[in-house]
Amino acid sequence: MTYTIKTVAAKTGLSIYTLRFYDKQGLLPFVSRDASGYRAFTDGDLQLLHTICCLKNTGMKISDIRQYIAAVMQGPQSIPQRKRLLRAHRQAILAQQAALQENLQEVDMKLSIYESPAAETLVDQELAVIQAEKRANHLPNPFQQVTDPTK
Repeated sequence: MTYTIKTVAAKTGLSIYTLRFYDKQGLLPFVSRDASGYRAFTDGDLQLLHTICCLKNTGMKISDIRQYIAAVMQGPQSIPQRKRLLRAHRQAILAQQAALQENLQEVDMKLSIYESPAAETLVDQELAVIQAEKRANHLPNPFQQVTDPTK
């Protein structure tokens, strides 16, 4: 069974523009053209497109994805090259994941402060420390002094 670019866009959630862009970037050399010159995607093409999306979504550069797809097109003799590319990319993903985890911990810590019953007191204390540090270093205070009209 074959699929049109419109059907593939609907199945994958990618826009027709994105699919054409990927083709122009050399990421879809495996997609054949029918007798009328239109792209004709197969189920196997959709699997490769899924891999491309996975690599793109995890931050692989288009040039590296192109290199990976070129290796796929070469057949089994390119397995060592594919493994090298994917191992390097896996390490990059793990580094991203570690950075995200660290950032998530910071967000969670801030949320725990803001969700605390003592949130205003804790934020006032934090602000006081920062402002004292600015004064001690003879720096202007960049924090606005907002007075609450209800107090």
